[in-house]
Amino acid sequence: MPIFSKDFATNRRNMDSFIGIRFKKETAKRFQTFSRTYFKSHTEAMSTMLDFFFYNEISPKEKLGRTGRTIEAKLLKRIDAVIAIMRDVEKTQTKPTVAMIQSLFQTEEPNEKPLIVEKKYAKEKKEVRFREKKNPSNQL
Repeated sequence: MPIFSKDFATNRRNMDSFIGIRFKKETAKRFQTFSRTYFKSHTEAMSTMLDFFFYNEISPKEKLGRTGRTIEAKLLKRIDAVIAIMRDVEKTQTKPTVAMIQSLFQTEEPNEKPLIVEKKYAKEKKEVRFREKKNPSNQL
């Protein structure tokens, strides 16, 4: 019976092919330790790392600070700045504009004030305030 069975040959064709890459011993050990900690295989680790740099458009030589906290702080500052700009726009542009538009569309009936009429057209009340005495003896 041959050493290599038929099943082994078919499985061999279905497997992915591998290639050897030369690294310095210290770098290879660091990568293996990292890979075993976070991934199932070295291929998955390398693929994920390459995808990360590609999709996030970050250079591997770029310094991000301590565990990316500096990026987070910068983003929070920018978000605060955007919020401040939006509040300023709301105060100086949006609210006054809305108030002006509302005042244009409000229909208020004017308060009825009495008309000012000239004296000669006004009805005069002929009430006598003072009367002459009809009795000369100063008696009423």
